[in-house]
Amino acid sequence: MNLDLRYSPEDQSQRMLNAIEPGSPLPIHWHRSTSETVVVLRGRLVWEYYSEPEHLCTETIEVSPNGPTVALNIPAGQWHTVRALESGSVILEMKEGSYAPLGPEDTLA
Repeated sequence: MNLDLRYSPEDQSQRMLNAIEPGSPLPIHWHRSTSETVVVLRGRLVWEYYSEPEHLCTETIEVSPNGPTVALNIPAGQWHTVRALESGSVILEMKEGSYAPLGPEDTLA
């Protein structure tokens, strides 16, 4: 579930609140041309980074508002996914450019 925080659809940025529950299916994906900044506002989540071209998990980072890591900047082209560890987890997500849905070439099956 998400809440769009832009002023209008013409706003050329992406700013949204995303609520993520444990067990939510989020595919391993990448954003080829933009970095992604996330701030955890509530709950606890784990980001997993994957290698290219093997797509093996290379790093996991736990992020929470009360932990040592509260925010991440995921570089453009970095394969990743996120898992919620607590019910009611909410993140603020920001990216450059207008919204573009992920295509099959942007996710791992």
